Amino acid sequence: MAKKESTFFNMVFSLSVITLVASAALGYVYEFTKEPIAAAQLAKKVRAISVVVPEYNNNPVEDMYLAAIPGSNDSLEIYPAYQNGELVAAAVRSFSPKGYSGNVWLMVGFIPDGSIFDISVLEHKETPGLGTKMADESFKAQFRNKNPQNFNLKVKKDGGDVDALTGATITSRAFGDAAYTAWKTFMEGGKHD
Repeated sequence: MAKKESTFFNMVFSLSVITLVASAALGYVYEFTKEPIAAAQLAKKVRAISVVVPEYNNNPVEDMYLAAIPGSNDSLEIYPAYQNGELVAAAVRSFSPKGYSGNVWLMVGFIPDGSIFDISVLEHKETPGLGTKMADESFKAQFRNKNPQNFNLKVKKDGGDVDALTGATITSRAFGDAAYTAWKTFMEGGKHD
């Protein structure tokens, strides 16, 4: 068998075929996994909503609306929770870009007067063993049943009421910032009836 001469044309042709096959495979995998990924993300959101609001009998995902973040061009998703047609709470999907390693995403549940019912950590890239402790019960408990109108969501080092995580003050600040953004958006742009 004769050895093919390595030419520029042969190299470009080979690279083109490899690229075409790889992109077709990537496209196939994307189409195959798109729906399961979307279903998993929706299930995660529904679980977070059920954690941060009291019992409800509507479908908050179907009733979701967007509310503008005060002083920003961005908006947050608000998921109202109704019990027999009466608003019992709302879950607000909020974030803060001030995390140690990027955005910190929370689902914050509020009762109609603006008090925090509960908070669930949705997503973050904080330092394992330090910043990840924001999802611990001991940290989140200090926010429960507090109204940001008279409970300052800043860490004590910054004049607030929140005990920061040891070694993770930046993460604690981002958590409080995301919770405050959720509260401000809910109070100014949320539906309270």
